[in-house]
Amino acid sequence: MSSLTILFRLAVAMLSTSILPAGAARDDAAAPMQTVLVPYVRDPVDKSYRKMMAGVARFEREHALASAASLRFRLLPRLPTTDMRGVAVRIAGERISVPLALDGDNSFVLPRNEAALREDAAVIANRRGDSLTWRAAIHSPGVAPGTRRLGDLRLECRVGIEAGLVSNSSPLFGWLSDALSNADQVCASADGNYLFFAERPVFAVTVRHGARVEVLPFAMLYAGGRLTANDLRFCDCQVLLDRSYYAPIFDASWPDDAIVEFEYMDDAAGGAP
Repeated sequence: MSSLTILFRLAVAMLSTSILPAGAARDDAAAPMQTVLVPYVRDPVDKSYRKMMAGVARFEREHALASAASLRFRLLPRLPTTDMRGVAVRIAGERISVPLALDGDNSFVLPRNEAALREDAAVIANRRGDSLTWRAAIHSPGVAPGTRRLGDLRLECRVGIEAGLVSNSSPLFGWLSDALSNADQVCASADGNYLFFAERPVFAVTVRHGARVEVLPFAMLYAGGRLTANDLRFCDCQVLLDRSYYAPIFDASWPDDAIVEFEYMDDAAGGAP
């Protein structure tokens, strides 16, 4: 059993024994009521500039994974009602406000700003907190459309976790903040559960390098296919579930130049490629 699984079960046990069912009475009426303290979690659409710059620093340290690529950050919809037209992003501190230029895919470059670092500024989008999610976007040149390079994905995971981009919002995750925010644990473990999103709903995902070809199992698609409707509202894959997949970034037997290929649902249905 992985360390992340053990931590998660421990957190569930702690939570369930700390809250009494409605109407239940204690044997000792004078005993103080137990409480559960959930650490404050920054609004999912309000990211720490310092943490995001830590992600930039990690990209620079491990650039060899994708040596020809640059780093951008990308905003993605989290809810079916999210309108991605006219999204605006800025760095906001006590005394500074720096607008950021967004590309057509709602991605942007995060510049270094010493004042923003001193003020512990936030990176803010003009959308409600639960309507967006964030990812690192690292694309090596020369990779064919409809494919991804595995080294790019490995670096996206490390940068994304380091930068605090994943917006899973269950209060329970507060107990597991260290385990879920440690890029070396999350990105190097088969149980790390860092979700990637394809550009369109996926039917199948294949990894290829030379003569070696493997089709990813169903358990690595659609957030593992195990999320209930109640769980889904806590996952930042809510509206992107049919585009979500796990990649074998933890498997050192696949080199960084391995290619991840997508067969899309509209391809399988005879739609346009």
